[in-house]
Amino acid sequence: MEFKDYYATLGVDKHASTDEIKKAYRKLARKYHPDLNPGDAAAEKRFKEINEAHEVLSDPEKRRKYDELGANWRQYEQAAAGGGPFRWSTGGPAGTGYRTMTPEEFQEIFGDSDPFSEFFHTFFGGGFGGGRTGRRTARPSRGRDVEQTVDLSLEEAFSGTTRRIVATREDGSERSFEVRIPAGVNDGARIRAAGGGAPDPRGGPAGDLYLRVRIRPHPRFERDGQDLRQKVNVPITTAVLGGEVSVPVLDGPPVRLKIPPLTGQGRTFRLRGRGMPTVGRPDERGDMYVSVQLQLPTELSDEARRHYEALRDLEARTR
Repeated sequence: MEFKDYYATLGVDKHASTDEIKKAYRKLARKYHPDLNPGDAAAEKRFKEINEAHEVLSDPEKRRKYDELGANWRQYEQAAAGGGPFRWSTGGPAGTGYRTMTPEEFQEIFGDSDPFSEFFHTFFGGGFGGGRTGRRTARPSRGRDVEQTVDLSLEEAFSGTTRRIVATREDGSERSFEVRIPAGVNDGARIRAAGGGAPDPRGGPAGDLYLRVRIRPHPRFERDGQDLRQKVNVPITTAVLGGEVSVPVLDGPPVRLKIPPLTGQGRTFRLRGRGMPTVGRPDERGDMYVSVQLQLPTELSDEARRHYEALRDLEARTR
């Protein structure tokens, strides 16, 4: 069993105050919360680790025992490997310190998965809050989870949408419900609909439904995280002399982009805040990157040809 460095998990010093621990926890919990990182297994794992560390370090009694354990970890590890008696009393006063999350909140986010590590359960018992002792209790039976794929356009992923899902039970009956898909959702994200899975044949709660998001390719925009990229045709004359071109965006009418004189092929311009919104924080948006695609004329009038020939002659004389 691996020793868990809870101080390193929260990024605080061993002598950090309770307020410093609380502040570090809140900052990291906001960053790695599963609702803000749908489908990101690494973020979900990190979020669990952060909550476990806070559960111990925010409780004075648990923190005292953890600090004592840390100084003698090798002795405990050897005792455990030898099969000898290995106990750790956790009878501290209930309700001390800051509560990390309630079991109901973890159930809503993670379903039946255990939020704490083997290390935590070995030394601090099986539950939330100060003073709880004992090992994990068996969970009631529940139906199996079901996964479906849902196709979205980039426009739907940009603004968020709702999908009506029809689930067919094993007895052939159907159940219909709506699932909200947040604005800014990423391709491959996994969205959980609690209770939308298969029923439990033993009478327990139904499993969950997981929607795997698949975003269809867009004919114009290419997504890069929360940024969007596109190519815009720019006439040769505008590229040489400067001017403006019309640039499509996802959230309204096209915008006008200024093209400076002597703009070359492939030059990229950034439109701040015109990319995809961030899940859970729709006011935070990525950028739009616009690359110049020089547009050659497909045919020339006699007058246009004369002007191009005159320009060619002028360039030849000035070389």
